[in-house]
Amino acid sequence: MSEKILSTELTARIADLYQRMEEAYDRVAADLAFSCQGCPDNCCDSYFQHHTYVEWAYLWDGVSALPEERRTELLNRAKGYVEACEKALARGERPQAMCPLLDDGLCSLYRHRLMICRMHGVPSAMTRPDGQAMRFPGCFRCQELVGDRQEPPTVDRTGFYRELVALEVAFLGPRRSLLPKVKMTLAEMLVQGPPKLP
Repeated sequence: MSEKILSTELTARIADLYQRMEEAYDRVAADLAFSCQGCPDNCCDSYFQHHTYVEWAYLWDGVSALPEERRTELLNRAKGYVEACEKALARGERPQAMCPLLDDGLCSLYRHRLMICRMHGVPSAMTRPDGQAMRFPGCFRCQELVGDRQEPPTVDRTGFYRELVALEVAFLGPRRSLLPKVKMTLAEMLVQGPPKLP
């Protein structure tokens, strides 16, 4: 099962976008002397939801390239994650479960991880299409490093989000208006299989 979902052009464009995100993240992390090394917490147990078909497809391009036995193992883990989250939500709790792609503290599909997995941690900001500015202080460890700095270095996510939307439009074309909005965890994207487009 190594059939690609995205075209070669879109694969290259999303890989380039992800690379520039990482570079922006790394610049801010270096300025703050921030690293995840030795952190007592693990952000990979955070309840993140993702919102684009193009990232869903890119993730599945990575999954599809895995040997069948490995793919089956990850999909079984994803099912367990989804069940755990559903139980937490039914209790009125915010889910906290380890990402099914995590192996010995490392992402087993690192090159195909999604935008929020790449951007979480350091301070960031974005301006929404309605003009509202939003700020994200970063994880608890990063906030400790920022301390009382009035203007800490920050990743501006705005341009990256705009580019991701452009990739989504290029991927879906006129089908975009026919499809439901995406609001899924990475595990749900795994369990549901590759995106099915009309």
